[in-house]
Amino acid sequence: MPDDQNDARNGARSQGFATRLTQLGRPGPRAHGFVNQPLVRGSTVLHPNLAHQRSQSALRHEQALVYGTHGTPTHFALENAIAEIEGGTRCQIVSSGLSAITTPLLAFLKTGQHVLVPDNVYGPTRRFCDGMLAGLGIATTYYDPMISADGLEALMRPETAVLFLESPGSHTFEVQDVPALSAVAHAHGARVMIDNTWGIHFFQPFSHGVDISIQAATKYIGGHSDIILGAVTVATDEDWVRLRDASMALGQYASPDDCWLALRGVRTLGVRLATQMEHGLVVARWLAERPEVLRVLHPALPGSPGHELWQRDFTGASSLFGVVLKPEFTVEAVAAMIDGMTLFGIGASWGGFESLVLPSTGSIHRTAGSGRFGGEIMRLHIGLEDPADIMADLERGFACLAGAAGG
Repeated sequence: MPDDQNDARNGARSQGFATRLTQLGRPGPRAHGFVNQPLVRGSTVLHPNLAHQRSQSALRHEQALVYGTHGTPTHFALENAIAEIEGGTRCQIVSSGLSAITTPLLAFLKTGQHVLVPDNVYGPTRRFCDGMLAGLGIATTYYDPMISADGLEALMRPETAVLFLESPGSHTFEVQDVPALSAVAHAHGARVMIDNTWGIHFFQPFSHGVDISIQAATKYIGGHSDIILGAVTVATDEDWVRLRDASMALGQYASPDDCWLALRGVRTLGVRLATQMEHGLVVARWLAERPEVLRVLHPALPGSPGHELWQRDFTGASSLFGVVLKPEFTVEAVAAMIDGMTLFGIGASWGGFESLVLPSTGSIHRTAGSGRFGGEIMRLHIGLEDPADIMADLERGFACLAGAAGG
């Protein structure tokens, strides 16, 4: 990256997060024109002469106008914004959150190599490892997400090329010791990747030893449950070249319309994160006192797995967490509770403005001995509704839970 861009980036990082979110991916507050970056769509790029076409085509790893799949100014603005949010240098926008996982895995793994993946990983990540990676001759070992550095050391092989992290993990929200585990991986020459969708800005991956950070931009960056996007951010030029080459070889591309909407979502990201964190903590603490609840799996609450690591490494908390109900409540009773609520939507995804609920039964697949929780689990996403209304809706649900359980 040119020195003048580095200087501008370092200067911007001295400003507050909320200030940076208003400026990222814009020409500047004093530039003549409209406030927002214009939407640029296109496939074919025309050049003034053949020499210009050839010079631009040679810049495959840069933000050059070559062809639509290489990116447009709309893509570039969003990529620069997300790289800034995560503290990296380069970002590749891809078609979905799952593509943001599969693309770097394919970029940094080859036949005969080995990847370590936490046992609580996002279900489609597990399916990809057990399916496509296995078919390519790439072995996967699943490990307990709360593994120690010594425990991870025992799992490393000469052919281990990637340590994959997801912290907090899907459905059960264990926080991993990212710096310690990353140090082990680096000592063996392995790359460290993390699914940082929950952490987004609250966890700065590159200052904790991570090499490649993954975001489902569908979630908080979009913020309105109406786009599907993924982002992969790196810190080094070496990793950028491999990631960019793999992305282009796979034909990864995202709609510029969705990129424009995501860039607009960035402007309100700070206030949404702060409000939803506050609402989520109010609801989580209230739930922790409920007689029906065995425990609340929220990294910011004492007793949640890895809470001390969250305190050490994170600057805030997301609005997604799990609730473990007491063992006397059956799958059917939990279904009655969820069906009895009127404010919570029943749907996948999270990070939007609306509250959501899903039972975790059937979504948790563990093979490394980390699957004992003591009761049925629900996953809650807390939106921008008034917390009093959210808790009143949960009260309605608990009444249905008790009725279904015969209480």
